[in-house]
Amino acid sequence: MGYECLLAGLPDLKAGTPSPVSTDDLLTLLDESLRESDKPLLEQLRMTPVSETIDTLLARYQDPDTNDMDKPSWWDDAASVLTEADLRAALLYDLGQQSKNRFVREWYAFNQDMNNVLVASICRKHGFDVRKAIVGHNEVAEILRTHTQQKDFGLGGVMDNLQDILDLASIDNLMEREKKMDALRFAWLEDKTRFFVFSIELVLAYWLEAEMLQRWSQLTVEEGEKVFRAMVADMKKGVQL
Repeated sequence: MGYECLLAGLPDLKAGTPSPVSTDDLLTLLDESLRESDKPLLEQLRMTPVSETIDTLLARYQDPDTNDMDKPSWWDDAASVLTEADLRAALLYDLGQQSKNRFVREWYAFNQDMNNVLVASICRKHGFDVRKAIVGHNEVAEILRTHTQQKDFGLGGVMDNLQDILDLASIDNLMEREKKMDALRFAWLEDKTRFFVFSIELVLAYWLEAEMLQRWSQLTVEEGEKVFRAMVADMKKGVQL
């Protein structure tokens, strides 16, 4: 048995429109409806770079008394070049890509790759060292570090949506850029869940889409300006633009 009744009862979601269901109500419904074995998958997707889990890992790995064997193999190299914000992102992506669920692993890999390509494009545009801004150690991350001067970073044929992501770097308005990134995320979710039938993957994709829609629908002009300023501040801190 899958999640036929749950999914059949949820309102349709459409990119670019307000969410017809609040994430608070949806979270309550999912808590009541998901099998216990599936709940950790939702918790993984709800994790953020400032969650308690990431706080704990960051403190442990930064502790000089922590045995090197207890740290990820990439930690020391990453800690020597990345900001704390980027280290937190690296830990989040790393945890997500260790999930037992393939959909969750691929979701985190997709987001890591998209953000890395975008950051690499911005760094190169402004003359900064791309290698000091790349997060993670998967195939795309390693290619970005070693092909910094190639127009497509050597990723032609590796990423299907490469040009769409590269085009994002030319968008100066950070809120517009973020919305277009969410549009790419929506398209990815629809493509990845095309052949699933009443499965937990469909439920997880629904959560991610509802979360994105609510985030944008709640933004008033004033709140949008705050988000914009925060994004600019993060960009200056992480990429030093």
